[in-house]
Amino acid sequence: MYSRKYIFSQLIDFLPKRVFDGLASKYSGDKYVKHFSCWNQLLVMMFGQLTNRDSLRDLIVALDAHNQKSYHLGFGKSVTRSNLSKANEKRDSKIFEDYAFYLIDIARNKRSNNDFEIKGKVYAFDSSTIDLCLNVFWWAKFRKAKAGIKIHTLFDITTQIPAFIHITEASVNDMNAMDVIPYEYGAYYVFDRGYVDYKRLFNITNYSAYFVIRAKKNLQFKYNQINEVNERTGVMSDQIGKLTGFYISQYYPDDIRKVVYYDKETNRTFVYLTNNMTITSEQVALLYKNRWQVELFFKWIKQHLKIKSFWGTTENAVRIQIYCAIITYCLVAIVERDLVLNRPTYEVLQILGISLLDNSAIGELFFDAEKNDVKELLSEQLTLNLF
Repeated sequence: MYSRKYIFSQLIDFLPKRVFDGLASKYSGDKYVKHFSCWNQLLVMMFGQLTNRDSLRDLIVALDAHNQKSYHLGFGKSVTRSNLSKANEKRDSKIFEDYAFYLIDIARNKRSNNDFEIKGKVYAFDSSTIDLCLNVFWWAKFRKAKAGIKIHTLFDITTQIPAFIHITEASVNDMNAMDVIPYEYGAYYVFDRGYVDYKRLFNITNYSAYFVIRAKKNLQFKYNQINEVNERTGVMSDQIGKLTGFYISQYYPDDIRKVVYYDKETNRTFVYLTNNMTITSEQVALLYKNRWQVELFFKWIKQHLKIKSFWGTTENAVRIQIYCAIITYCLVAIVERDLVLNRPTYEVLQILGISLLDNSAIGELFFDAEKNDVKELLSEQLTLNLF
């Protein structure tokens, strides 16, 4: 159906505004506000994310160039550098955090599927450090002359959506973030060896959930059972036994399974630990292989949404920008699924980003062009829509 709305306005129609307004009211975000509401702030931040603006000044210049369209785009009467900067500094980041988690739930429900070989919830957990200038971001001191923050992410492998985000200073040890993960009964959690902490791993067992983790080189393990393996699949051994270190055996008293796997592609041998005794050894290796999807998510979101360069210097402003990036990512995922575009999220974001000020129907952007013509479409429209 053809629409006279701008593409950006059509995108915003996919967002549940009433929910956001309720959160803004809950945290008094719009108290004493006359012109530039929290909703206006969110839309401006998302516009900056989608158009890949490099700085707050860059964003304001872009908005000024299209000032006559501000009302129709939902930005309010006027957007200035000062009122956006103050909003990011003063307004509670919990408004955007709670809204991000609400959209995460919507996106995960829409993209749920049974395509993965192992049935059930499968999550990969990891963190990404973003370096900051210590002189500017003094509150995030990391080292003697360095600042930084960490984004700890629980990534849903089956839906390709982050299920949980936890932001800390870069100095926080990765293993401490395991304490805030919302563990689910029967779900799988995949970790790299930087998260080897047997007390915390046993806590996962107590939740009746499963973990797969890469073991450290100093693993102390004694087997009491050997499972048959097919070495042609890359599995070299599959054993069940006990951890034998004095303290470690107390931290993790139950049986644990050790799988040794040889990866021909990288010519490397990996040792995995898991508390699941029923899945095959090949499935243990498969679970760990899919841990890299969280790494790809970090790479993707840093490259294609604005997280590496921040538009504010306070902790609150940084948090708002990160959660706006997550909101934007979820929105693109929701649009892709609702419109049955069957295209990679990256491709959808690229086409949307340079078409926000078109006033054609949003579906025409994707169904009128062949997939092979995407790069040509991007280059043609880039100069038309942005300066």
